[in-house]
Amino acid sequence: MSTRFPFTAVVGMDDLRLALLLNAVSPSVGGVLVRGEKGTAKSTAVRALAGLLPEVAVVDGCRFSCDPAAPDAGCPDGPHRDAAAGARAARMVELPVGASEDRLVGALDIERALAEGVKAFEPGLLAAAHRGILYVDEVNLLSDHLVDHLLDAAAMGASHVEREGVSVRHAARFLLVGTMNPEEGELRPQLLDRFGLTVEVAASRVPEERVEVVRRRLAFEDDPVAFAARWAGEEAALRDRIAAARELLPRVVLGDGALLRIAATCAAFEVDGMRADIVMARTATALAAWAGREEVTGEDVRQAALLALPHRRRRNPFDAPGLDEDKLDETLERFGDETPDDDPDPGPDGPGNGGPGGGGGVPPQGGEGPAPETGEAPGEPPAPEAGGVPEEAPAPAPASGGGAGERAAVKAAEPFRTKVLSVPGLGEGAAGRRSRARTEQGRTTGATRPRGALTKLHLAATVRAAAPHQRARGRSGPGLVVRRDDLRQAVREGREGNLVLFVVDASGSMAARRRMGAVKGAVLSLLLDAYQRRDKVGLVTFRGRDAELALPPTSSVDAAAARLEELPTGGRTPLSAGLLRAHDVLRVERLRDPSRRPLLVVVTDGRATGGGPDPVGLAARAARLHAADGTAAVVVDCEAGPVRLGLAGSLARDLGGTAVTLDELRADAIAGLVREAQDNRSVRRAA
Repeated sequence: MSTRFPFTAVVGMDDLRLALLLNAVSPSVGGVLVRGEKGTAKSTAVRALAGLLPEVAVVDGCRFSCDPAAPDAGCPDGPHRDAAAGARAARMVELPVGASEDRLVGALDIERALAEGVKAFEPGLLAAAHRGILYVDEVNLLSDHLVDHLLDAAAMGASHVEREGVSVRHAARFLLVGTMNPEEGELRPQLLDRFGLTVEVAASRVPEERVEVVRRRLAFEDDPVAFAARWAGEEAALRDRIAAARELLPRVVLGDGALLRIAATCAAFEVDGMRADIVMARTATALAAWAGREEVTGEDVRQAALLALPHRRRRNPFDAPGLDEDKLDETLERFGDETPDDDPDPGPDGPGNGGPGGGGGVPPQGGEGPAPETGEAPGEPPAPEAGGVPEEAPAPAPASGGGAGERAAVKAAEPFRTKVLSVPGLGEGAAGRRSRARTEQGRTTGATRPRGALTKLHLAATVRAAAPHQRARGRSGPGLVVRRDDLRQAVREGREGNLVLFVVDASGSMAARRRMGAVKGAVLSLLLDAYQRRDKVGLVTFRGRDAELALPPTSSVDAAAARLEELPTGGRTPLSAGLLRAHDVLRVERLRDPSRRPLLVVVTDGRATGGGPDPVGLAARAARLHAADGTAAVVVDCEAGPVRLGLAGSLARDLGGTAVTLDELRADAIAGLVREAQDNRSVRRAA
């Protein structure tokens, strides 16, 4: 067994250490989500926590870690009457991002279940994590169907495995800890809310601390056993303190005043539901026990808010997590006699004083949260919604390409719900919510022989395959004689996520300020739709003399939105360069991820004024390259004004795709057209 890096040897990261220790004191807090850039020792700190947890009493021989004092009545290995008891170290089970559904929830031997009526069940990772820690590194990259199983188990405290009417259930209560790099994409709101606490971590900018990090890491790698021995005393002291806090926890009083401050804080920050109130109450109680006190104070409530609310107050994926601390202090002061600074002395190692697992409980967003964006700059009229935009005078054309005529970035208009854009045909890509695909989840459309392990049995097809051979196999009883060759895998159809590559015209022809604001609002709306449908996104922009890959394909829709907001405009319109750059990007992505089908979204008015002696012809030839590859394409026609040239429609025909205007992109506009058509039909019938 490999030696873990000692928890007490972790340099800095007080907030992360505090959040993990509070969950060790009170597992009902609900786990921790650790957000931060790569290389900040997130995984090291989480893995080190397992060595501090007390031993777990278990029923000997039970694969599901039943508690001898209260065994699970429905345990597949039960019943456990008068079973011998034992003890083992608390487990930390790691869930790989690429794990299969059977690896997570367990596998049922369908062949034996059909032929013998035996529930031959092989437990999965949820069973192994029961009464321990389930750790998911890069949790934001976890497949949707695995996330669904995690949500079910976290909500019910049990895992259910269903295979064609054969059911197995076992207890699965665990501390959920996840780490993620926000640059690689965000979490689904449902899973985000399941984490009790969240902390943001970043590498220290203090040279002395960075030196100490390197020194300790090198010493650990040179001799892990000797390094761990040097920290054994601190580890033992911290382990004893956790045990003492657990013993004190039931005696901690959460008074009505503290409950009122908790409720007022959650209401002030407009968090959804009641889970935030419950988590804050449990966290504040654990903070008091950790500090050795028997009563929750105002400072406990404040620290609990800073740990439990930042990830719950987000209204959409483009809002950065964090809290306005001034607003928090005002709320706490208004709803209590205690001020946030009236906490009695919590002891030399209490929260806010460093020490093993100290930390102030203050996420590192620093100061007050960012002020909300209010729209256009002061004195400038607000950008109207997309579609029907009165045209302003465009930016003056540059004398030559490059940066001439460049204008500052324009604020995006308010996003809206968009029409669903999808890739035609049937794919086999990663599970998502955009285009039709063969997936592990979804409606059953057929059956096939399994390739490898059987995961989704098609019962009717299996019976049909086995039925003709029953006499030859000597069947004499009621049971069906089933062999491996009879088994049929269900073919299911669901939805996949796609690679949505945006090609955005940022040239002078698009530089009218209100118009570009509407265009950015439309692209922002499509990005929000891509986030909800679990797509990867990329961003190519073109202006001046060339095109730029502003954002390589990524799962981080937030990053794409940030690049879009910063996008300046001006210069010529090298449409062909933008299409060619997009073609190169898609060619590379097909090699990296051949199963993920692309959707090309070109946002332009169709004009081409740069890139060669015949810019329109060059753009048409570049578009036909995409058509030859079979790439699904949509052109968002941004042309405005009384005179329309229809160039975007011609571009869409060359791409082999479709064109939609900014007005038609709106889902409510589509619904309005349908309602109008229905009303007209009703009028004609009445006439």
